[in-house]
Amino acid sequence: MEKIKSFTDLDSWRVGHEFVLAVYKTTQAFPAVERFALANQLQRAAVGITSNIAEGFGTGSDADFVRFLGYARRSASETQSQLYAALDQYYISSEKFDEIYSKANMTERQINALIGYLSRSKDQRSVREETTDYTLDLPDDIQD
Repeated sequence: MEKIKSFTDLDSWRVGHEFVLAVYKTTQAFPAVERFALANQLQRAAVGITSNIAEGFGTGSDADFVRFLGYARRSASETQSQLYAALDQYYISSEKFDEIYSKANMTERQINALIGYLSRSKDQRSVREETTDYTLDLPDDIQD
């Protein structure tokens, strides 16, 4: 396995970045009246995904990283919700909606996989003492 040196090495960031590019390309076709409303909100939510992955990577702590990955996952869900508004207003076709929505799903899966990895790897790095069964033989007058 190749060592991760930058957030750009993470599959979750790469897939998320592809999603961001798809959102930007799609929102360019929105009506001018929506460029500073729904289009802008979609773009900001999508960029929030990769921004939170990058910010979490830079924290230096697995617990903080997982927290930021949670924010990234929520941004993906926010974007999916906004895609419904774009579909309902006929700013995007059903086909385009399905294409972008599936990219959001893939991004969420990658984030979930990274959260799982960080959680498992932390457990494996933890120091654990083996437990042993033992009995203590006490004199009869001390028992009870």
